[in-house]
Amino acid sequence: MDQLLLKLEDHFEEMVIIRRYLHEHPEVSHEEVHTPAYIADFHRELGLEVREYVGGRGVVATLRGARPGKTVALRADFDALAIQELNDLPYKSKNDGVMHACGHDGHTATLLVLAKVLVGMREQLSGNIVFIHQHAEEIAPGGALAMIEDGCLNDVDVIFGTHLWAPTPLGEVLVKDGAIMAAADRFEIVIQGKGGHGAEPQHSVDAIVVGAHFVTQVQTITSRRIAPLQSGVVTIGQFEAINPFNVIADTVKIQGTVRALDEQVRKQIKEEIELLLKATCLGMHATYSYQYFDGYPPVVNHEEQTKFIAKVAEQTSGVEKVTECPPFMIGEDYGYYMQHIPGTFFFTGAKDPLWETVYPHHHAKFDFDERAMLIAAKVLGRAALEFLEND
Repeated sequence: MDQLLLKLEDHFEEMVIIRRYLHEHPEVSHEEVHTPAYIADFHRELGLEVREYVGGRGVVATLRGARPGKTVALRADFDALAIQELNDLPYKSKNDGVMHACGHDGHTATLLVLAKVLVGMREQLSGNIVFIHQHAEEIAPGGALAMIEDGCLNDVDVIFGTHLWAPTPLGEVLVKDGAIMAAADRFEIVIQGKGGHGAEPQHSVDAIVVGAHFVTQVQTITSRRIAPLQSGVVTIGQFEAINPFNVIADTVKIQGTVRALDEQVRKQIKEEIELLLKATCLGMHATYSYQYFDGYPPVVNHEEQTKFIAKVAEQTSGVEKVTECPPFMIGEDYGYYMQHIPGTFFFTGAKDPLWETVYPHHHAKFDFDERAMLIAAKVLGRAALEFLEND
């Protein structure tokens, strides 16, 4: 174990170089070409078994130990976002309108260098380590489910993953048994009224007024229909009715998102939205269409693996604090993996203690303390080795 940690420290600069290279060359979800090729070439040079185009654009590399044993999987995502970077950095994105604004470049660099170090320890390994490099995490339907269907979890006994988390201080690791991240769904609504002259509302059905009533009332779903100790979010992100100032709107288009930690709550919110929409439109003489798109499921950590990763983190150099965190209402398709095999997902603090301003994930000025990659690699590497050693 000491050998692993020391070698990772020796390779930290390489980790930084890889991360910055990837940061300069981001690719958005479902359009990744250069990135998966780079990842596959890196693993091939290490002598690992490599599968490309897994579930579309994913890459899976397998390190087989000198002795038989169980198999542990480690996962990192590698897609970027359609955001114009505003950071003034020497490794600023060179792809106009595309940016690694969530840390996936760091996730990839972490896993690649960890693989390089573990390859040098092959003769000491009993069992196998599978490195899952996932495409398209940012945009549903994502890459995880397609990769699973294409066999990335075949013969895998357990899976571990982490997210570099800029709001949390460097040196702190966040763990949570059960639901740690929410389901993330989307809905689209069209309210059909009857347009007309702005001076003669009695001859029209104002779609804007109907939509406004619905938007105001929809918040009562989480405040009055969902139990107070359960979590749910309904957010309207788009309300579109483009008309001249003196014209009553014929049509309104509404889009939003639903977040829930529990599948039953998720189902209830979906049904309550349509009930409220139906009642509002009926009472105001409008009609509607309603489409609901299931996104990622909640990320539900397994108890045994969560306790295991917490213990591993506590024993890892660089980790100053392990905290049981409340769940986050953001979404992640990592939850699909744990619907199939045991595992856990944790957050690695990546806030530079000297920063006065921390820009959130998905912001055009997002960045993270690169030392967090080393901590993440140590925790993931130690978890993999201890799992295989304790077989």
